[in-house]
Amino acid sequence: MSDNSHDISTLNSLIATTIDSVDGYSEAVKDSKSARFGSLFTSRASERREIASRLQQEVNRLGGKAEDDGTVLAGAHRMFLNLKSAVTGQDDKAIINEVEAGEDHIKAKFEDAIADRELSPQVRQLIETCYVSVKAGHDEMRDIKHSMER
Repeated sequence: MSDNSHDISTLNSLIATTIDSVDGYSEAVKDSKSARFGSLFTSRASERREIASRLQQEVNRLGGKAEDDGTVLAGAHRMFLNLKSAVTGQDDKAIINEVEAGEDHIKAKFEDAIADRELSPQVRQLIETCYVSVKAGHDEMRDIKHSMER
């Protein structure tokens, strides 16, 4: 194991979660009937692709093999969402609820990584920089969800 193994492992975990987020937003675009949400989801997917790419570049720089796929769990979750949407219809409120749940997950993963004191300062700084976008996405989806509950 290299000195960078913990950094690489943490980054790869975040990459997989971020790819899951891209996939989730891509699914949400397909399911949403709202042009507003479709555009928003497309924009968020693009931002998350950029984050995944930045994290992958850092793994490569550290001498590791960058993750290029999402998690198995997310694949199962997407299959469930596809089944759920086929049964219940493609209601934007339900889609926003699912997207926001995904946002809670990715935000928590980034926060856990930031709190990890074993990470090198450079990797932690990159994660913190990426977290700004993750948190903004989370907060926006949370606010949209809450506005739909009124």
